Amino acid sequence: MTDPSSKRKTVSNPYLHRLQTRHFLLFDVLPFFGVAAAVGFVWVHPVGATEMVLLVVMWVVTGLGISVGYHRLFTHRTFEASPLVQAALTIAGSMAGQGGMVSWVAIHRRHHECSDREGDPHSPNLSGDSFLGRVRGLAHSHFLWMRRHEYPNIAHYAPDLLKNRSLVKVARLYYYWVALGLMIPAIICGLAYQSWTGIVSGFLWGGLVRIFVLEHIIWAINSFLHMYGTRPYRSRENSRNGGIFALISFGESWHNNHHAFPESASFGLDWYRPDPGYWLIRTLAVLGLVRDVGLPTKERMQSKRTAA
Repeated sequence: MTDPSSKRKTVSNPYLHRLQTRHFLLFDVLPFFGVAAAVGFVWVHPVGATEMVLLVVMWVVTGLGISVGYHRLFTHRTFEASPLVQAALTIAGSMAGQGGMVSWVAIHRRHHECSDREGDPHSPNLSGDSFLGRVRGLAHSHFLWMRRHEYPNIAHYAPDLLKNRSLVKVARLYYYWVALGLMIPAIICGLAYQSWTGIVSGFLWGGLVRIFVLEHIIWAINSFLHMYGTRPYRSRENSRNGGIFALISFGESWHNNHHAFPESASFGLDWYRPDPGYWLIRTLAVLGLVRDVGLPTKERMQSKRTAA
């Protein structure tokens, strides 16, 4: 028998709004102050190569966790992965501090269902066409929507994930994985410098600054790339490509390509378009850790080409 609660697409109540506000303050607002603290702490502990390496490595690990794990694997099922890879990508994505995996998937699936229409959690195009309306839309889609919003019902949007009990057990430890992502650079930097200032510097640069940088790169996909960029393919919403950001977004900025072919593991679609997320998927496939990698046919791509 179907659970009646699964028919409700969204849930909205004071308890969930309190959780949303707490998460917003901890992982969306606090990193702003973390960046300011990191800059100020330079006067106490000059930044060295250790902090920069940790910043880049943690950014790459967590960014690929979001792009390859949360987005391409769990949301769109563009490939199949071994349980070990699924768990590793869940942990890496969780350390990004962008929400628990199941919730993230439910929100993103609703975004695709309602993209740039009523019900889209983070469209920049629903506040009017005036200058102020566009500014309000960008502010909402880039950042402010996370303060308080209707919560997509995971029983409706992610029943496939809820059936995977071992994966859900890993995903439920979300806050512990976020803490681990903050502790790793702090411990490594502390050992490298053999000082408490090294611990603080690692926590700030490999932790909070890294979260801040990755967040704004990913958020820009939701905001600016639903207003500005190129549209080589027809899609029912206003998604755009921003190829200049392809490398730092792990291929996510081929956003029009993705909305046109959400079943594709490759967002770049062509070999000459940088897509680090797809490069990782292909590497894992060569190693036998993933399979059934989805790609659109040339005929399907040609059929959705926009006029030059």
